[in-house]
Amino acid sequence: MTEAPTHDWPCPDWPAPAPVRAWVTTRAGGVSLGAYAGLNLAAHVGDDPAAVAENRARLRAAASLPAEPVWLDQVHGRSVAVLGADSTAGIEADAAVTDCPQVVCAVLTADCLPVLLCDRAGTRVGAAHAGWRGLADGVLASTVAALDTSPDDLLAWLGPAIGPQAFEVGDEVRARFMLEDERAQAAFKPSPAGRWLADLYALARLALARAGVTAVWGGGDCTYGDSERFYSYRRDGATGRMASLIWLAR
Repeated sequence: MTEAPTHDWPCPDWPAPAPVRAWVTTRAGGVSLGAYAGLNLAAHVGDDPAAVAENRARLRAAASLPAEPVWLDQVHGRSVAVLGADSTAGIEADAAVTDCPQVVCAVLTADCLPVLLCDRAGTRVGAAHAGWRGLADGVLASTVAALDTSPDDLLAWLGPAIGPQAFEVGDEVRARFMLEDERAQAAFKPSPAGRWLADLYALARLALARAGVTAVWGGGDCTYGDSERFYSYRRDGATGRMASLIWLAR
C-alpha cells in the first residue's frame, strides 16, 4: 500500500497483494459547503459542480490515483460493470470490476456499505455499493461472479456504513432477507420502536459466504454515529458522499 493521505482516510486493513491499491475517503480535505461540507465526491446530490470538480481533483492528488475513477450511476441494484482500459463514467451499475492496471473502480456511499474485493494474485479487483436493497438483490454475488475466478481465491473488505445500533428497518426488510436465507435472522434485533435494527456488516458477510467468499476483513465504522468523519443520508438527508476506490498498480 502507498502511504496514507494527509487527511487520515481509512486504509483497508487486509492482506491484499502488492499490486492492489485501495482507499476510502472521509469528509476531510474538501471545499464543499453547507450540507455537503467537506470532500463531497458526488455530482448528483445538489452540491456546487465546481466544488465537486475541485474535490475530485484533490482526491486524485491525495491518493496518487493513476486515472480519474470510473464513476458509476448507482441505482441500488445488482448490475456490475466490467471495466476496460477505455471505460468512461456514467455506466448504470452498483459495482465495478477490472483486470486492467491503472483503471480505478469506485463506489459512492453515505450509509450504504462499500465492499472492496481482490484476488490473492493481485490480478483482479472490484468495488460494490451494497445498501440493503443491493444486498437483498444479490449485488455481492454478482460482483463475485464478474471477477471470474474461484471465490476461494478472493479477499473482501467491508468499509464504513451505518451501524447495527442505528439502522432501523421495518418487517418487510427483514422478511426479504429471511426469504433468501433463514440465517439472516441473526442480523436483526428488535428496536425500542417495535421495528428492527439491521446489521449490514453481518448481512454482507452472509451474502459473501453464500457466494463462496470467506476471507473477509473490515466492518465496524458507523457513518451515522460519526458526523465529524462521515456523511450519513439517514442522519442528515441532504448530504455528500464518500468514495471507496480500488485499482491495480500494475
